[in-house]
Amino acid sequence: QVQLVESGGGSVQAGGSLRLSCAASTPTAGRYCMAWFRQSPGKGREGVATIDTDGNIEYADSVKGRFTISQDNVKNTLFLQMNNLTTDDTATYYCGTRGPRLVGERPCQIKYGMHYWGTGTLVNISS
Repeated sequence: QVQLVESGGGSVQAGGSLRLSCAASTPTAGRYCMAWFRQSPGKGREGVATIDTDGNIEYADSVKGRFTISQDNVKNTLFLQMNNLTTDDTATYYCGTRGPRLVGERPCQIKYGMHYWGTGTLVNISS
């Protein structure tokens, strides 16, 4: 079972930037789908971005043009570059993944969720 460890969270002012990292204990190249989700206090977990092994990427409408998901398969690390942050981006950010791609596997899309999760990293944006 894969272990995921997020880092890079912190407190910044609105308009600032942060780069989140997610280190995986097993090779990311073999994982069909990786993603970032977030959860604000009192709200459910929502998808932010996904990336699959073919390089297909999906972003939530709320972050399009501001966030960029990427991965380094040499370092087995997933990244989320967040620019032009707003107070609405305040949340705990979670890295998620699935296993190797199986026959009949659901597409790597936010609406289908992930199977494994990290413990999260807190992002706090002040006005």
